[in-house]
Amino acid sequence: VDDGDVFLTSDVGGPIEDQNSLKAGERGPTLLEDFIFRQKITHFDHERVPERAVHARGAGAHGTFTSYGDFSNITAASFLGAKNKQTPVFVRFSTVAGSRGSADTARDVHGFAVRLYTDEGNFDIVGNNIPVFFIQDAIQFPDLIHSVKPRSDNEIPQAATAHDTAWDFFSQETSTLHTLFWAMAGYGIPRSFRHMDGHGVHTFRLVNENDDTKLVKWHWKTKQGKASLVWDEAQHVAGKNADFHRQDLFDAIESGNFPEWELNIQMINEDQALAFGFDVLDPTKIIPEELAPLQPLGLLRLDANPANYFAETEQIMFQPGHIVRGVDFTDDPLLQGRIFSYLDTQLNRHGGPNFEQLPINRPVVPIHNNNRDGAAQNLIHKNTAPYIPNSVNKGFPKQANRTQGKGFFTAPGRQASGALERRRSSTFQDHWSQPRLFFNSITPIEQQFLIDAIRFETSGLSREVQQNVMVQLNRISHDIAVRVGKTLGLEAPAPDETYYHDNTTQGLSIFGQELPTIATLR
Repeated sequence: VDDGDVFLTSDVGGPIEDQNSLKAGERGPTLLEDFIFRQKITHFDHERVPERAVHARGAGAHGTFTSYGDFSNITAASFLGAKNKQTPVFVRFSTVAGSRGSADTARDVHGFAVRLYTDEGNFDIVGNNIPVFFIQDAIQFPDLIHSVKPRSDNEIPQAATAHDTAWDFFSQETSTLHTLFWAMAGYGIPRSFRHMDGHGVHTFRLVNENDDTKLVKWHWKTKQGKASLVWDEAQHVAGKNADFHRQDLFDAIESGNFPEWELNIQMINEDQALAFGFDVLDPTKIIPEELAPLQPLGLLRLDANPANYFAETEQIMFQPGHIVRGVDFTDDPLLQGRIFSYLDTQLNRHGGPNFEQLPINRPVVPIHNNNRDGAAQNLIHKNTAPYIPNSVNKGFPKQANRTQGKGFFTAPGRQASGALERRRSSTFQDHWSQPRLFFNSITPIEQQFLIDAIRFETSGLSREVQQNVMVQLNRISHDIAVRVGKTLGLEAPAPDETYYHDNTTQGLSIFGQELPTIATLR
């Protein structure tokens, strides 16, 4: 819509004026028949859609993904099928717990959602800046979010976890500890969206045209270098500029300093899923890079800001269920639940099933199916036989499968069998070894920042919750428990060495790396 050198119109095109309502006499009452007033106010009253239950506060940008080569040996995905092949993208960065009005620099996990508008449909990698998540089964997601959201009686605190319910949950549901350690370190307060990595979190499958499959994890590695704030900076910035991160991204792109990320995968064989002492289907675990090195696939560059925040950044509706041929799911129970949940929440936000027709959600390829009607239907379907099979429309649209139409296909080797069980896998039980691995792998300064963050977060908790936290910290490291306990006035429990080790892994530290450029940094 270009509003240059034109007259104001109603929503149906009639020229109007809308600065004074229609009244009965100069000082009389406004008339119900004033359709201009009613249209303007009614539209205003309905301008807001429900904000996201999580990831409500965000910023986004357009760009391009360029494949480094032809990777058809590992995947049938077209966007990775040729060297220098370009695919348009939209990326949305966000915080998780806070509302749309919260500050950018609140300590939190940060969303890193990428949509690739491929020539075989939209592919969404809906991830975070931390490669693991708090829970192992999607059925616990409402419990997690209810615990970290503000108290139900006073709506305090906003965009913060320094309260009883959050740490009560963290200390009782110990699968949260690994992600919690990342968030308490610099990853919870990144310097900017441009200076953080993105991760797909889950293990996915790649499958090629020969039915060969590999298990993979997606990683977007920042070309700007990783950087974080320190806690005092984050607090001061929140008070001075709540839009610090979104302004940084917008200004960088506007000035021609286009941020870039390299897409990498960690790739293992199907029979290695349990080979590393943990289950790769467990979303609370990383695969150390020494066991599965990063393999670069292409480059993402963001080079255009949205023209309209609401129409693009707010209305884009990501789903882990948006995948393309050559990519397939795994049985990760968190991923399995997200496939349903993200579709369901978009139905709630948009009020109907036609949200995929919004311009920011439309694929770049034509849509042909028998989905009909519903609220906000924008398409005028000419096919009068919206069912299959049919002869009235000569059998169209035809079914696409492996042999015709390049249809989506499930990895042929996938199988599922066994008794129906409502319990967690026995391979998901270790919740303490990897938080310790993370702590061992960051610098002493970062370790101190992590401990200081836990001290700050837990200092105002009830005594019972503090004691529960101390028990779990002690299972990770007696030293951490002692150092936190000194601030809380609590004695650490006796060492529990079941999960103690001195292992480290590469690539987890943020500090000690010189940034390639500081252009546009404030």
